[in-house]
Amino acid sequence: MSTPFVVAAGGTGGHLFPARALAGELARRGHCVALATDVRAAAYAAEDLGVDRHIVRSATPSGRGTFGALAAGAVIATGTLQARRLLRRLGARVVVGFGGYPSLPTLLAASHAGAHVVLHEQNAVLGRVNRLMLRRAQVLALSFDETSGYAPRPGLDVAVTGNPVRPAVLAEREAPYRPPEADAALRLLVFGGSQGARLFGQVVPAALARLPETLRGRIAVVQQARPEDESEVARAYGELGVAAEVRTFFDDLPRRIGAAHLVIARSGAGSVSELAAIGRPALLVPYARAMDDHQVANARALTTGGGGVLLVEERFTPEELAARIDSLARRPDVLARMAERARAVGRPDAVTALADLVEPLANGGFGGHGGEDEARRAAA
Repeated sequence: MSTPFVVAAGGTGGHLFPARALAGELARRGHCVALATDVRAAAYAAEDLGVDRHIVRSATPSGRGTFGALAAGAVIATGTLQARRLLRRLGARVVVGFGGYPSLPTLLAASHAGAHVVLHEQNAVLGRVNRLMLRRAQVLALSFDETSGYAPRPGLDVAVTGNPVRPAVLAEREAPYRPPEADAALRLLVFGGSQGARLFGQVVPAALARLPETLRGRIAVVQQARPEDESEVARAYGELGVAAEVRTFFDDLPRRIGAAHLVIARSGAGSVSELAAIGRPALLVPYARAMDDHQVANARALTTGGGGVLLVEERFTPEELAARIDSLARRPDVLARMAERARAVGRPDAVTALADLVEPLANGGFGGHGGEDEARRAAA
């Protein structure tokens, strides 16, 4: 039996989670789907989605010097040959790439094999691999209305579908936001990858130390920390008398978001999409060294409409954070309004919209979203 759809993604959860969501949706619609990924994503099983997983070699050339870039290029070339054999064997007609270098060999192979190439961009700035593959693509799916980094062209069908999120995230969307009551617990959730975990581990406990004692006594913290910082962060909260659960990883993060009164997080595409889908107020601290400053653009997609507050790293100090938390704790109505506006930005139907866009391609059709005219409307 042929496998007309191949979903290419790997590396981090930000690329892989939406790819898994699309693969699962297409499988539920009765299509044969395969997931092409890299060895780093081997821990994420695809069998539970009803799709096969194939490991395709890839590497990241950027930031590795001349020799490293050449070596990475050789791995990508090997992976492309491997992917060409895979696509031929599967009879693939559509390849959907979710950005990042793990998707590149499969996308290159698809363009040489005559398969339809679909690119999905999670961020509000088109990523490097998607920019590289854009001239070979027939369809570009965007997560945000305002997305920069590409130019419209004839023959490129562009649509804003949103960023598919995990089913566990959509389940939390059904739970209404209940602002903290006076003198009751104020639940604070803090997460943001390794770089965010380090910064937050330094700033958040120091900020809570500056709060009035009555407010500090109400706060309950759930916080992600790096393994080497976990005990130190937990000890800092213990010395403050703040109830805190500190871990290196939360496998039930959507539930934690749903239970939070206020979230402090980086603004990766996945985090922003999940906060919007669930509808929770957030203080977003973009990673200052993110490529093309895309985390700032992601944050603005949520904060421009009032669903959160953007704090650049230079302003993310214990004093500033303490002032923000104190102000919001005194105004639960503001927190409730932020939650409502964040939820309004969410696109819970993103996976359906993306599947509707790519499904006709297996039969040689296009999604019909207006090509260049639609691209002009969606481009920033």
